[in-house]
Amino acid sequence: MRAADVPFEKVTAKNFPKGPDSLAPGHRACQGCGEVLALRLLLKALGTEFIAVSATGCMEVCTGPFPQSAWRMPWVHIAFENAAAVASGVEQAVHVLRRKGRGHQQRIPVVAIAGDGGTADIGLQALSGALERQHVDFVYVCLDNEAYMNTGIQRSSATPFGANTTTSPVGVKSKGQYTWKKNMPAIAAAHGIPYVATATPANYLDLMNKIRRAVAIEGPAYMHVYAPCPTGWRMKAELAVESAKLAVSTRIFPLYEVLDGHYAIRKVDKPTPIADYFKIQGRFRHLNAEDIEAITKKVNSEYDRIVSLSETFPV
Repeated sequence: MRAADVPFEKVTAKNFPKGPDSLAPGHRACQGCGEVLALRLLLKALGTEFIAVSATGCMEVCTGPFPQSAWRMPWVHIAFENAAAVASGVEQAVHVLRRKGRGHQQRIPVVAIAGDGGTADIGLQALSGALERQHVDFVYVCLDNEAYMNTGIQRSSATPFGANTTTSPVGVKSKGQYTWKKNMPAIAAAHGIPYVATATPANYLDLMNKIRRAVAIEGPAYMHVYAPCPTGWRMKAELAVESAKLAVSTRIFPLYEVLDGHYAIRKVDKPTPIADYFKIQGRFRHLNAEDIEAITKKVNSEYDRIVSLSETFPV
């Protein structure tokens, strides 16, 4: 069965899950944190019948300070770099127990959760191995706040060009981050896995349905979730959702799926000026008109590439 044809129960405004939530309200995230909002929506869509493997990072720190935990289902905290490796082992252990008639006999999905540092940098080798091995009940979720926020706002390879961080500071001869954001969804898709998707907490039904589809599909799946960070991005706490909306409407963060190699994108025919996205975030306040023009050109080029793929390979 094609990945696009795998049935799953869609989330709508009418049947929006009311509980029980697998993440309790007693977490310690910053005010306005878009990452914990994205996590809460993901977990609300999943319910409680799954196992989470969480790498060290913002979400682990704010939800699991020993001896407390905000998680209401099986949750494993592991090191920064090995979310995919541990999740692979857990997935195989569940498979063996089911084969031997022990424990739950229904599918128990294993969901690995990590930030952009634990995914695009230090955890990339483990993730690549897990995707290559084609684990059946394995979903990897990258909550991308575009820097190492938990340890002091250091740049990662997912930090966008021009962003000011503590390790890519703006100076007389520096525009901040000097490399372009690593394209993790494309890297995941290159492994030939059944499902890859991008999502944001602003498009909450889209996000929730994508995680449900990811779990329903047989084989490994990868989700890259935009996770606004008011603290690290130097913006007002109430602007996390607005920044996510602007990321999509400017084409900076296109929403798309890759199902068995076939692309499907939510088109943005009349994009919002990228300057609107930049002006609410202090990390970009140093950029001039020439910088913004160069970034706009790069963003539109990548967007057009994805559109061309979706037109060539319709779902």
